Order: sequence, then structure tokens, then C-alpha cells
Amino acid sequence: MARIVLIEDSPTDRAVFTQWLRRAGHEVLEADNAEDGLQLVRDQAPQLVLMDVVLPGMSGFQATRAMARDAATRHIPVIIVSTKAMETDRAWGLRQGAADYIVKPPREEDLIARINELVA
Repeated sequence: MARIVLIEDSPTDRAVFTQWLRRAGHEVLEADNAEDGLQLVRDQAPQLVLMDVVLPGMSGFQATRAMARDAATRHIPVIIVSTKAMETDRAWGLRQGAADYIVKPPREEDLIARINELVA
């Protein structure tokens, strides 16, 4: 199916999301911080990025904005998946260039369905 870069610092969330994505037939490349994740995106040209917001160093909002401003990555959809559940967080994430904003914990079926819509 699709190559997906997962940028998530929680080992538990990373393991769960990776399992879901692989079960759905996707290839998963993982990074535990935004800087490494952005490098993976540039090197691997994935079809989609799953991005946490609260990360060590650069935030997921900053990384999403960096991708949206880079001609080489602006076409890659970003789904922010975060515990930050306020409507202002969602609006800010979308304003940075995210294709969607999903609050943790997502339902597996909903997350996979949204990913499949964006990579179809």
C-alpha cells in the first residue's frame, strides 16, 4: 500500500500505530523526534506522515509547517495525531499545513480509513 513516516516520541504509541499500519498493509518508517522525521521524509519520499505534536526539540506544529513550506515535501499529507484536544490546537495544526488533526487515542478503524483516503 503506502510508505508512511511515523513521527512519535512515545514508544508505546509508536508500537501501537506501527502495528495498526502494518496490519493494514502499509510500510512504516519511524522517528522519535521531528528533526529525524523530517530527514526521513526527505530521504524516503513517503505518501503520508503521521505526526505527534509534543516532541523533544522541534514540535510537530513546527515540523508540519517546515514540510508545508518545502517544495520537496509540501505535497505529502500530514495527519497530526495528538493528545492536545482543544479546538485551537486543531485549528493551529491545520493552519500549519496538516491535512487532518486526530485526537489521541484514535480508533484504529477511523485512523486507517482516513489514511487510506489520503493515500488513495
